[in-house]
Amino acid sequence: MANRLAFETSPYLLQHADNPVDWYPWGDEALAKAQAEEKPIFLSIGYSACHWCHVMAHESFEDETIAAILAEHFVSIKVDREERPDLDSVYMSAVQALTGRGGWPMSVFLSPDGVPFHGGTYYPPKPRYGMLSFSQVLLAIADAWASRREELLTGAAKVLAAVRGAQLTLSAGLASGELEPRTIDTAYRRLGGTFDRSRGGWGGAPKFPQPMAIEFLMRYHRTTGDARALAMVTQTLEAMARGGIYDQIGGGFHRYSVDDHWLVPHFEKMLYDNAQLARVYLHAWQVTDNEFFRTITEEILDYVVREMTYIGAGANDQQMLPGQHLPNNAAGIAFYSTQDADSEGEEGKFFVWTADEIRDVLGNDAEAEAFTSAYGVTRHGNFEGKNIPEFVGDMDRRVALAGVRQKQFEARETRIRPGRDEKVLTSWNGLMLAAFAEAARV
Repeated sequence: MANRLAFETSPYLLQHADNPVDWYPWGDEALAKAQAEEKPIFLSIGYSACHWCHVMAHESFEDETIAAILAEHFVSIKVDREERPDLDSVYMSAVQALTGRGGWPMSVFLSPDGVPFHGGTYYPPKPRYGMLSFSQVLLAIADAWASRREELLTGAAKVLAAVRGAQLTLSAGLASGELEPRTIDTAYRRLGGTFDRSRGGWGGAPKFPQPMAIEFLMRYHRTTGDARALAMVTQTLEAMARGGIYDQIGGGFHRYSVDDHWLVPHFEKMLYDNAQLARVYLHAWQVTDNEFFRTITEEILDYVVREMTYIGAGANDQQMLPGQHLPNNAAGIAFYSTQDADSEGEEGKFFVWTADEIRDVLGNDAEAEAFTSAYGVTRHGNFEGKNIPEFVGDMDRRVALAGVRQKQFEARETRIRPGRDEKVLTSWNGLMLAAFAEAARV
């Protein structure tokens, strides 16, 4: 029997509409129930393309025993972070204050008036790796609420004060005078000090593309002529576009790599990432005249047109091809939000290959050898016995293998595709419209 989420419009919430958990959407009804029954709130925040959100859903939220514990001791609320970034921001700040880290799925325990007193991210169904099981966490918090409620509420007040203090500090910093040249120089030095000189980018695993940092460095180079600023840009952009974080077969960037060298991604694709990265590569091409950067820009935008674009006038499922014009009679065009990491219950299944699968598709031994050599394909694989294609050849070979890549793409199109979150977010659409507009002008 469907729960209250069946009446929502968010694809993420609808994914949980058939859970045995008595979910509420965020709103007055759930908060009033918690206050009337003096129950703590279990708040679960995630998004439709989040792999570990799916894992926790299957392991815990589809479990009748877990659902019974939640129904007895808590009011359970589910939130789509992409639909309610305001709530996500507040409660992520609280979880980070409580644990020193954050992520999704985000699991937060609140007093009936919405103040957080405990939080975390993913909890396993059974104890492992030093982590309590989700049921153990629930029962421990229920016991503490029954026997040590004042202590929890005192802790909640401290968390609230810490979050408010951080927000005030940020606001004060933003309002504390004009931007000065030395601020720019300080930012440049800090980026230079944390730059990964061997692999490009900043930080270790997991490693995220940082388009705003790259944009800043290009502008710094443009203003000052500093060669190192541009070198950090080009090394990072080439490493990312060669790695498995970039979909070498179909174009577009996955969200981040779980390693520090851009190979193994979390396979979801986000509209906002690809909007920002399309512009970054476009600007890098303008600055450097490197045709590889122009090609990546075009491949990102081709991917978005082909797989992330809604076309009105009854053409909702129309498949576009790279270079094909949008129909003149389209009643409306918009961009979808995300593409899932999982298909057929497995993360990355749509995107990975065995060496035999590649040879079966290509048939021609010479073509297969050229592709496997250029894209780092081996018998043992680089991801759970299979291969995430990464480009390890020279740029001339990449151009020469365009037809071979197209055969791989056509074969991949016969697979069961990852899910797609088809909600349309104005801000993300604005980013992507800006990318297309600027690329068209350039």
